[in-house]
Amino acid sequence: MPGLSAVIIAQDEERTIGRVLAAIKDLVDEIVFVDSGSSDRTIDIAREYSARLIHQDWLGYAAQKNFALDQASTEWVLSLDADEIITPELAAEIKVVLSGISSSSPLQDYDGFKISRLMFVGDSALAHGGFYPDAQLRLFRRGRGRFNSRLVHESVQVEGKVGKLKHHLLHLSYRDVEHFRSAHDKYARLAAQESLRCGFKPAKLSMLNLWFHPLWTFYYRYFVRAGFLDGSLGLQMNLAYCNYVRKKILYLREAVGASHQ
Repeated sequence: MPGLSAVIIAQDEERTIGRVLAAIKDLVDEIVFVDSGSSDRTIDIAREYSARLIHQDWLGYAAQKNFALDQASTEWVLSLDADEIITPELAAEIKVVLSGISSSSPLQDYDGFKISRLMFVGDSALAHGGFYPDAQLRLFRRGRGRFNSRLVHESVQVEGKVGKLKHHLLHLSYRDVEHFRSAHDKYARLAAQESLRCGFKPAKLSMLNLWFHPLWTFYYRYFVRAGFLDGSLGLQMNLAYCNYVRKKILYLREAVGASHQ
C-alpha cells in the first residue's frame, strides 16, 4: 500500500482536534500539522499523537493549505480540516482503495477521491437541505492536487481521474446555530471580496436579487432538498443560510460602493 500523509492546518482547535487525530493515528504514515499560532491546548494535543508540528503564520485558507501539502513526504495525501473525523468505515475503505492502487486493479487510474461530509451542529447531524452530502476532494496523489486560490470555500483541483468514496466523514463544524451565523458572516465578507476580485454580473447587486435570491435559496434547500426533514434545527439552519446569501450580496454592494469612492 502506498504511503499516506494526513495534512491538517489549525489554530485554537482543542474542541475537536483530539478526536480528529485519534481517528487517523492507525491509518496514516505521518501527520503533518501546520499551526498558525494556537493559544489553547491544540499543540499539546497534536504532540500526544506524534504529529510533525510546523508553525506558519496565517497565509489565507488556500495558501495555508497548499503550504501544508508541500510538507508531506508520502505518495498520497489525506487533507483534513481540524474538525473532520474519519469514521472506522471510511478508514477501512481508504485502506482498500490504496491497496488497490498498488495492485493491477482499475484503481491505478485514479489520482484523487471525493469524500462526503456529514455536518454536525452541536451533537445533531444535518442530513438534508444541501448540507449533505457536501462531497469534497480530500484524498489524492501528492503533487497532483492543489487548492485553488479562492479567498473562501477553497477546494482541491486534481490533474487526473477523480472518484468518490462510499463512506462519509463527520464534520463537527459548529457548536450551535449562533456559531454558524458568526462564521458565515466572516465567510460572506470574504465571498464579497472574491466576487469583486474575480468579476460579477451587475444584476447581482440589484434590490430584486437582494430579496429574491435568499428567498429562492431557502425554498430550494428547505422544501426541494428536504431540509424540513431535519426538524427545528433544519429550519434554523436553512434560515441562517438564507441570511448568509443575503449578506454576501449586501457586502458586495458595500465593497463595490467603496471601490467607486
